[in-house]
Amino acid sequence: MSRPEPVTVGLWVDPLCPYAWATSRWLLQVEQVRAVRAQFHVMSLAVLNEGRDDADPWSRFMARRGWGPVRVCTAAAVKYGGPALRPLIGTLGAAIHERRAGWSADVLRDALVRAGLDPILAEAAGSTEHDDALRASHHAGLDPVAPHAGTPVVHVPQPGGGTVACFGPVVTAAPTGEAAGRLWDAVVTMSGAHGCYEFKRPRPDQRS
Repeated sequence: MSRPEPVTVGLWVDPLCPYAWATSRWLLQVEQVRAVRAQFHVMSLAVLNEGRDDADPWSRFMARRGWGPVRVCTAAAVKYGGPALRPLIGTLGAAIHERRAGWSADVLRDALVRAGLDPILAEAAGSTEHDDALRASHHAGLDPVAPHAGTPVVHVPQPGGGTVACFGPVVTAAPTGEAAGRLWDAVVTMSGAHGCYEFKRPRPDQRS
């Protein structure tokens, strides 16, 4: 039996967010066991938190210092098209979350090279040239979930057609194999259930 054509799952991430990184790795696992294809987009913690007087210290830090990686990602998408984000978010996330290398200019250039992209795009980290495109991508992903959105945001295709925009799932580690597929099945079911809008439990590090 031939496998059905994959449906497109929109995923909005800021490469600085560890939860978005884990969710992106989970969706790549889902692709192996379900007929889905993740389409990467940029959202920005800097945009999300700018001008917020009630933000926590981490969010205020992101509003000041979180522009570089998302500007580089946006510049890559402008130059090469959206598919360039898949390898770039992968190499950036590996540097930031696995190797704990930070996001200096050298790290950004290395991530671009590893993704097969022009390292000169690292210069976009300090430029506002593509900020309009960055904000447009951010709002395309988050506005359908606002005001309760953070990162990651997933636009979940529904069996009957259309999509439902969701904040999450937030995972601390990416399930693999069939476990990844079962989580995807649950996300599809819950996102399509009328009246179901939130499911939350303590993180493992919050349990007594």
